[in-house]
Amino acid sequence: MHIVSWNINGIRAVLKKGFLDFLKKEKPDILCLQEIKIDDTVRNKENFNFFGYEEFWNSAERKGYSGTMILIKDSLKKEIISKKNYPNNEGRVQILELNKFFLINVYFPNANRELSRLPYKMKFNRKLLKYIKGLSKIPTKEGKKKKPVIITGDFNVAHQEIDLARPKDNIGNAGFTNEERNSFQEYLKSGLIDTFRYFHPKKIQYTWWTYRAGARPKNIGWRIDYFCVSKKIISQIKNSYIMNEVMGSDHCPIVLQLK
Repeated sequence: MHIVSWNINGIRAVLKKGFLDFLKKEKPDILCLQEIKIDDTVRNKENFNFFGYEEFWNSAERKGYSGTMILIKDSLKKEIISKKNYPNNEGRVQILELNKFFLINVYFPNANRELSRLPYKMKFNRKLLKYIKGLSKIPTKEGKKKKPVIITGDFNVAHQEIDLARPKDNIGNAGFTNEERNSFQEYLKSGLIDTFRYFHPKKIQYTWWTYRAGARPKNIGWRIDYFCVSKKIISQIKNSYIMNEVMGSDHCPIVLQLK
């Protein structure tokens, strides 16, 4: 199975930048999208067609803001047990239960430049982690063992200094505060594994670049998009990597390959 995650910074914008060509070329089994920036009223007026994929939307109440979406191949419908949106008026979390695991697509809050949303983000992180711990206790269909969790998306935090180009200059800034980094560490302490670091412990590669000052051509970026998985499923992961050559957003896609 080939799962891709991508903060697209607007579904209508990315469709004008070759998104469908990317979809046809890569043919992911599942594609998790963040920051779709379209509300239900506008979406229902659009003529979206993602050939060969079932759509699973979760729009924010606020127009043109936040939101998540999952595309899953029609051929995998038989694997789906349930689909639901986690309660949040900003459309930040989707939970897809498949036969073998839970897949959670998340657009974590941004703390904002003045850190005005840091308290909200910390509360969001704690509540979601508690929810994930509850999911991990649910047995598989066979009832023999607990079902593992795969969580992906834009976490809006660089965990370690290796995960951003200029760590010293960004200490205490949004996305690199002690509170956010410690919160991410709590997710790892709960039994989740950062798959990119698992396979590439010393690799310097980023998933987001500001639009300012030509940051992307200079590769002045941050790694803030992740695939984290339960320890019990890590042996079934073939690779986890970053597609930093793919354009269309200020983020690039990340990939998880299951054996």
